[in-house]
Amino acid sequence: MNIYDIEVKDASGKTTTLAKHKDKVLLIVNTASLCGFTPQFEGLEKLYKDYTDKGLEILGFPCNQFGEQDPGSTDYSITFCQKNYGVTFPIYDKIDVNGPDESPLYTYLKKQKGGLLGSKIKWNFTKFLVDKNGNVIKRFGSTTTPAQIERFIAKLV
Repeated sequence: MNIYDIEVKDASGKTTTLAKHKDKVLLIVNTASLCGFTPQFEGLEKLYKDYTDKGLEILGFPCNQFGEQDPGSTDYSITFCQKNYGVTFPIYDKIDVNGPDESPLYTYLKKQKGGLLGSKIKWNFTKFLVDKNGNVIKRFGSTTTPAQIERFIAKLV
């Protein structure tokens, strides 16, 4: 199994895979609308605008598992991101990143790149960088800003 075979739900709740993102560098992020790290949307959008023509895709997955910081619907999350941060990168359906109902995508990502204190996602805005061949290259914690990730992206695109 590779990352492109994993089923996820798009913003409308329709089951799909990440196959449409094959041959692109991916930055996969569990997001939240009401988190102290929410302003990272601005930096993520800047990365997207600067590198999308070079082969970067940023994929946002809203998650309400940490402090109930994304309690609204997926539509609310998308509207919030667009209105407040001008987000144009794809936002998928809301997911769980830990526990019995966690998304198979996050099971895969965590298996490929565990964290410093185990594989569990610790908070919102954990980021996974995937190369054009679908290999999970690096995992970044919530406190790592999009600007700090840019140098890794620049090497992969």
